[in-house]
Amino acid sequence: MTYSELSAQIFQKQSYLCIGLDTDPRKLPRHLLTESDPVFAFNKAIIDATHDLTVAYKPNIAFYEAQGPRGWESLQKTLDYIPNDCFTIADAKRGDIGNTSDLYARAFFDPTAAGLAFDSVTVAPYMGRDSVTPFLAYEGKWVILLALTSNIGSADFQRQLVGDQELFEMVIETARTWASPDQLMFVVGATQVDEFSRIREMAPDNFLLVPGVGAQGGNLEEVSRLGLTAKGGLLVNASRSILYASDGLDFAEKARAEAKALQTEMARQLAHIR
Repeated sequence: MTYSELSAQIFQKQSYLCIGLDTDPRKLPRHLLTESDPVFAFNKAIIDATHDLTVAYKPNIAFYEAQGPRGWESLQKTLDYIPNDCFTIADAKRGDIGNTSDLYARAFFDPTAAGLAFDSVTVAPYMGRDSVTPFLAYEGKWVILLALTSNIGSADFQRQLVGDQELFEMVIETARTWASPDQLMFVVGATQVDEFSRIREMAPDNFLLVPGVGAQGGNLEEVSRLGLTAKGGLLVNASRSILYASDGLDFAEKARAEAKALQTEMARQLAHIR
């Protein structure tokens, strides 16, 4: 999916919602446990209930890897089921020396390899340019680079000074020389909202993937006010607050209600920029 196509979806659906498919088998509604593939059955119901309200889905790869071959099968079926008008993110946080990154990129981007064809993958920048560029070699695919994350430990490294910059600023500034905004996004946590203005000055055109709204307490209105651009420019992720709104027979209905509440607020915020 191109930058312009993603932007168009945001304004068509009046939403910049990304739903994280962090599907934990231990949290599934009990009535799904008799299904041949409970994880896929759950994901399918969530997608059916929310696809008109969201522009992206983000399976967290760890939840599938932890299940071994069964998990990869669930992941494959889930990816195949996501509608074509929704952007797909492999939340894998990969990043290694060049030849290893090349294989990671092949796994998530080349359907003739592992059978997966995600639009994007999250990448850790710690090992530098040669660990990121193999992902950029795939035309039409995106790198979503970790910049300033929402976890407590983010300050251990990301907020450390390197000269007169904090490390996360150096990551954004340097990575923007590797690829255009058509192929490069940054992860910025909703709990880091005090830095959004500064990040937008550094990366005015790049999309930002923003986790931390919902169960982690990030403020959607504030994130939107500081992060939205004339072309959208945001993907705001919610996972647990949608997926586990109910553990009963009505889990998909409750998930839709949570997604609808976010989408309604997003439509209100989008009205301010056009």
